[in-house]
Amino acid sequence: MNLHLQRPRDLLGRAYLDMLATEGGAVSRPLLRSGDPDDPIERLIDELAAKPASDARSSIRADLAAAAILVARAIEPIEELTGELRRGSPVVSLAVLGAEAVTLVRHVLEACAFGTSATVLDERTFNDRHARPVLLIARDGTASDHRAERGNDVVADALHARVPVFGVAPDPRRHLPRDLLRACDHHLSLGVLDASAIALVIEAVTGRPTAAPIDEQLVRALEFSDLTLAIRADREPDDCIERLKRTIATKSYFDHRGPSLEELSGYGAAQQWGLNLAADLREYRAGRLAWDNIEKSLLLVGPPGVGKTQFARAVAKSANVPLVSTSVADWNAAPYLSGTLSALKDSFSQARRLSPCVLLIDELDGISDRTKLGSEYREYWLQIVNLLLEMLSEERPGVALISTTNHPDQIDQAVKRAGRFDQTIEIELPDVDALVEIFRFHLGPELLIGIDLMPAALMALGRTGADCEAWIRRAKARARRAARDLTIDDLIYEIRAGRDVMPDVTRRACAVHEAGHLVVGHALDVFEARMLAILDRGGTTAIDISRANSQTERGIENYITALLAGRAAEQTILGASAVTAGSGIGEDCDFARATLAAMDMELRFGFGALGVIHFPRHATELLPQDLVVTRLIKTRLDRCLARAIELIVENLDTVQAIATLLEAKGYLGLEAIRQLLATHPIRATTSHGEDRGADRRAC
Repeated sequence: MNLHLQRPRDLLGRAYLDMLATEGGAVSRPLLRSGDPDDPIERLIDELAAKPASDARSSIRADLAAAAILVARAIEPIEELTGELRRGSPVVSLAVLGAEAVTLVRHVLEACAFGTSATVLDERTFNDRHARPVLLIARDGTASDHRAERGNDVVADALHARVPVFGVAPDPRRHLPRDLLRACDHHLSLGVLDASAIALVIEAVTGRPTAAPIDEQLVRALEFSDLTLAIRADREPDDCIERLKRTIATKSYFDHRGPSLEELSGYGAAQQWGLNLAADLREYRAGRLAWDNIEKSLLLVGPPGVGKTQFARAVAKSANVPLVSTSVADWNAAPYLSGTLSALKDSFSQARRLSPCVLLIDELDGISDRTKLGSEYREYWLQIVNLLLEMLSEERPGVALISTTNHPDQIDQAVKRAGRFDQTIEIELPDVDALVEIFRFHLGPELLIGIDLMPAALMALGRTGADCEAWIRRAKARARRAARDLTIDDLIYEIRAGRDVMPDVTRRACAVHEAGHLVVGHALDVFEARMLAILDRGGTTAIDISRANSQTERGIENYITALLAGRAAEQTILGASAVTAGSGIGEDCDFARATLAAMDMELRFGFGALGVIHFPRHATELLPQDLVVTRLIKTRLDRCLARAIELIVENLDTVQAIATLLEAKGYLGLEAIRQLLATHPIRATTSHGEDRGADRRAC
């Protein structure tokens, strides 16, 4: 025996490849022959192979060759298992990644694992009348009977007959017969393709070894179906590698054609979280940061169109890692529950294979809340929710999870709790400054250069980034049909979508109204205004409310006073005949919020004439019909309105200056507001007229 011969890697895999070549009548150079009859490798081939290679004119299919290598790698480390499968009666389960692998693995096992004397039967055809029967149950999880409670009687027959029993499934615990797993001697798992496996596949298919190196980072994105596209017998080995690279480059995991997170606007706190994650993923991939030290899961909340899905793509691009994208709808595309569960698990398995990566679960609110499930679908959704909870709880080194939802209140509480997600961040509709940047991004570096986009942003306030992209697309088409360059008027036309321009008299009233809110709110230290704007539908003021004294009687009255300051400014500056209905339009209008606060003070907070009493909300909806209660609420509102008018009169020059500039520009940002207040300082007086000067705390 020549003991000096080194035992090559993938000994069993090479033997399986030779047997597949023989089975398929392929012309293939034996991958294990050394010419030494005493070589232990030669003896293994003589034992496993049924006959010498034929002279047919075909080759092993690349995906089948890859499956053979991985199956052999799963079996070979178990001492004596190779022989037991041919001569004994072991019970084995094999977990594979994805449904597509099941058919390939079954083929490999039938051709290679059990020997030529075996008759391989499935759960429908099994009986013990054959000379050497083998029970092979291969389930991909997509059929309705691929469940743990099905097939146990066949397993019992096979165990009684003392024959090999082999089960293959993406999720053996859910897809294979329960008794097969209970009787299992060996629980195996199919590994993933690596560079050495791909090199061996190329050698088996082309008959020649590779010379060019194979990138391990690229290989992890390969699937069995990709191999048949790139690796063929009529190609040179190195050409196969180049074609593999091109195949991988077309995969959506690596599609980084969109913007990076650094290029996007309007994400608020989520943007900083994403930038931190991208930086941490780069450090983790370089081996300089432990996975446990990374904040790696986020539930992203926001209305449709704010770019939640785009956020995940941008994070992946900034980190230069793959993006595995899935959704509850994708999981439910399978016709049976078993397929849904398999698809859910495959998403996480795919992400682990591609790590480091970002796993996006879109529209997570598609997962039902177990507390709200009806009896008809309860069992179905319980299994899905439970599997998702299991997947979320598992360790996923290198897999950052981003889930999105429009309706966080519809998601099961156990899914949302800490430990499943590190943070929940809400993306609000973009403010006017963010809209300017969003318009600029979608316009690109060549369109409307040097043009002020603020008018377009003001008209777009309250809409999403997706709306901005659609308006620009339609504006470009409008200009193209007119055979001219794009103008700002084209964009404004699309944003307006036929809406009338606000009349000048209404615009003036809006400017005065918002100026009144700003001055009184600042005078009483109720809030700090971040932005004032006049939109097509009316005026708006974005504020940061102060929490100082916000729960005292005086603090709540100051809040009511600030709410009524818009009407107070109109009444003082424009006159009673020119006052608009703006303060009372809509369920969330100034008057509605002021009245509700006054009702709470009288009937719930213990600040009213009725004393320390608290009526439940449904009762307070009826009590204002009582004239006594109504009179108490009205008295408080009248007192706050008078206070607002007093402050407007005291700061008339400031209100006028703010209103005039707002009317002209249509928008005042934080810096412009601060400059105005520096040149026109706000004065506050007590209810007795005492000058408080620069003291802006609640009186």
